[in-house]
Amino acid sequence: MASQIGTMGTILHARKEEGVAIHPTFNVSVIFGKRDEPMLVACARQLIEHISSSGSSRPLVLSLGLKDHSMETMKGIVSSVIEHRLW
Repeated sequence: MASQIGTMGTILHARKEEGVAIHPTFNVSVIFGKRDEPMLVACARQLIEHISSSGSSRPLVLSLGLKDHSMETMKGIVSSVIEHRLW
């Protein structure tokens, strides 16, 4: 959960899809909140890709309550989660 507004904001579900393809595919869906904000989906996708590449097969539920949806904010969230290995 990352929030600038004091509430949960948009809740996203991200998972790695297993299949016969050589390269994995990832699915990100908005469970609740803003469905028209591509930066939130991109943030969730980057996180699930990194988590999966580190060996975890667990899905991700992510809550983002943000005022600022800029690329810099998203990069900060992703790098903080990766740095602290919060999974």
